[in-house]
Amino acid sequence: MSMPDKVQASHLKRGAYLYVRQSTLQQVLENTESTERQYALRQRAVALGWPLERIVVIDTDLGHSGASYEDREGFQQLVAEVGMAVQQELEQRLDEADRLRQQRVARARYEADLAQQRFMQVDPKNRLVADSLEADWNDRLRALAEAQEEYEQQSQADRVLLDEQSRERIRSLATDFPRLWNDPNTPDRERKRMIRLLIEDVTLRKQDDITANVRFKGGSHQTVVIPRPLRAWEIRQTDAEVVTEIDRLLNDHTIGQLAGILNERGFRSGEGCAFTNRIVARLCREYRLKSRHDRLREAGKLTQAEIAEQLHVTTTTVKVWRRHGLLRGYPYNDKNECLYDPPDHAAPAKSQGRKLSERRRFPEVVSLRTNEVQHAT
Repeated sequence: MSMPDKVQASHLKRGAYLYVRQSTLQQVLENTESTERQYALRQRAVALGWPLERIVVIDTDLGHSGASYEDREGFQQLVAEVGMAVQQELEQRLDEADRLRQQRVARARYEADLAQQRFMQVDPKNRLVADSLEADWNDRLRALAEAQEEYEQQSQADRVLLDEQSRERIRSLATDFPRLWNDPNTPDRERKRMIRLLIEDVTLRKQDDITANVRFKGGSHQTVVIPRPLRAWEIRQTDAEVVTEIDRLLNDHTIGQLAGILNERGFRSGEGCAFTNRIVARLCREYRLKSRHDRLREAGKLTQAEIAEQLHVTTTTVKVWRRHGLLRGYPYNDKNECLYDPPDHAAPAKSQGRKLSERRRFPEVVSLRTNEVQHAT
């Protein structure tokens, strides 16, 4: 059933309450769109049929971060209004019930009088008809007595319900409800009963935020806008700052080295775990981060086969020369597979009778964590 189907003419005679709140002043300043949507719900109430004079906007809690009921003046006003509406609705329902009981007594009295008239008019000689009419009269008198007894008993119960002490208990509901609800000794089953006593139904509309239209037993309405809860995957999602840092570190580090750096800096995955090679590799795939291999290729680095061809040597020789510092290699994975700088005028060549250690051009090991490269296995 849609919201318009639930709103009846009797509801439109009562107030519609719009509670507008942002927890902090910063939210008021930054989340202007959310605040505007909350105020726009006033027009929603108009569209449903409420006259403007019966729409109450309570926004005194905007920018107030009070976590308790006592710290939120607007919420106190709202609950007080609802409590009074419950009292008024109770009185109206009791008045309506009393009117119906009076009608029942009057109807029973009318039928008893009619039955008496029929009995009094019958010919006494016609005993069969007279006995039947007398029995009907007696039945009507018993129904009248029951109706009168029920009316008196229920009227007395209603008077007790609406005496000053009971009225005060209803009015104090505004302060007792939050206290009882937040009491850790209040079991959940009692909280459910409290909700059933106060709330008729709740209609939810899920968009960017969740709009809850709450219809109370007294006929009052409250509209609450709350942020959409995070989905399970959003809760486990790795922080965007970490993803940005991974993207930056891939320029100079392999995935294994990168995981170690993140752990040393205190970063954690979306599930609160330390980073492993597998976690980092998965994040690279999910966020489509360019691999270190592709970054090096875009920077003009050569594969082992390509540089071997240009130097006219075998790939085995390339590995040996890199290991002895004649070539600079850039590891692109944790298997120490490398890409290489293109040969320049000082590129190595085969030289008989000269030790490789005497021909070193680059240090054997250089830390990748200082934006340099590693050359030894």
